[in-house]
This record gives sequence, structure tokens and C-alpha cells, in this order.
Amino acid sequence: MEQTRRPFAGPPLTPRTAVLWSVLRAELDRRGDAELTVLDVGGGTGGFAVPLARAGHRVTVVDASPDALAALTRRAAEAGVADRIVAVQGDGDALAGLVEPAGVDLVLCHAVLEVVDDPAPVVAALATALRPGGAASVLVAGRAAAVLGRAMNGHLEVAAALAADPAGTAGPRDTLRRRYDAPGAAALLTAAGLTVEEIHGVRVLADLLPAAVADGQSASLVELELALAAQSPYRDLAAQLHLFARRPA
Repeated sequence: MEQTRRPFAGPPLTPRTAVLWSVLRAELDRRGDAELTVLDVGGGTGGFAVPLARAGHRVTVVDASPDALAALTRRAAEAGVADRIVAVQGDGDALAGLVEPAGVDLVLCHAVLEVVDDPAPVVAALATALRPGGAASVLVAGRAAAVLGRAMNGHLEVAAALAADPAGTAGPRDTLRRRYDAPGAAALLTAAGLTVEEIHGVRVLADLLPAAVADGQSASLVELELALAAQSPYRDLAAQLHLFARRPA
């Protein structure tokens, strides 16, 4: 039986995801009743893929972890959208060989560019995968937040090393290969031929507040995250930076 595309409501907004879903919801609303083809790179267990599939879109998730993809498959089946989600095991560095050019309306690339060997060819592959007019949602680790976070926790030498390193890492034991500021991340996307339309900070305050405050005033924190996300200097101090870009039509 053919599945009717539902209006997109999305999951409940949380302080860590509210900004992302607000931007994505605006794009889906802009597309009206169109069924979109979505590519979710590093989409793991389907935190974004499953809600998008439930709204009637078709999603391909590329992820290096077989365990994550197995969890995605179970989650999609439980949600009744197994026919709308395709799981592909693959590394972000090999993305160019995994997707067809100009076949995707929306690309999600969240928390990937900071761990791949070279982000430039990955972004180029994202741009190539998009149809003209298609959009890319790119989420990267913020450099300033990492420096401040380590300093506030008393790790001053690590904070100094991270601030001084051109890639924004704290040495060989760092779990990330690089971190970004807004101009650097935007330049990476622009070099691939994408037009950056919006830049937001994600988790401006969510990681700084005591758990009792964040959990006890979750709705107020969501509102504050949304209010500060696009404002400097708050945006630039966020744990993550979200760039929304488009391939020119």
C-alpha cells in the first residue's frame, strides 16, 4: 500500500537538537508536499532518518558502523518505515563512490567533517550528490567552545594547545582531527560550490549549565538556544556550528 506523506512535525525539541530541527523544518515546509530524497552521512542509528521517513521522505543512511546500521534497521522497522530507509555501510572518506551525482534533494552531514581524513573531498561529494537547488545541513565541532570548556574544567595546558593548533585539536590523544570556526567552515562549503545561507550555533548553553538547571527548565532552555543560535558572539561560542547551504539551481 502506498504511504501518504505526512506533514512534518519532527521529534520533541530538546536543547541539543532544537536548532537543527527548526532549520530542517523550515526547509521541508518550503518544499511543500514534495517527497524528498535524503542522504544522511554518518546518520548512525537514525535519529534524523527515521523522523524524516515517518514524514514520507526517502532516506539513505551512510555510516561506517555496522552496529549503528543494525540499530537503524530495527528502529526503522519498529517505526513502520523500513521501506523508506536504505542503510549503506561506508566511510565518509569514500562517499564519492557510494552515492550517485545530482540525485539528492537534502544532504545531512552531522559530526563527520571533524573525523574524516580530509574534509574537502567529502564536502565536494556532498555537493555533487545534490540536485541543483538541493540543500545541505552540515554540523561541525566548534573550536572556541572546546577551548573554553577545557579551560573552565582546569585543563589550561590542553586549552592552550587547542587554541594554538591550526586545526583546533589538542594533540594525538584528541578524539577529533579538527574543529571549526564559522568562517573556516563556510569557506570549506563555498569552495565546493555551495552557497551558505545560514549559520547557527548549536548547544550554545546546553553543555555549560548544571544538569539540574538544564533538565529542570528544558522548555526555557530550548527557547533560549533558539534565540541565541544566530546571534554573535553567542553563536560562535557554541559547542557545534550548523551551516545550511544550497547547490545553486
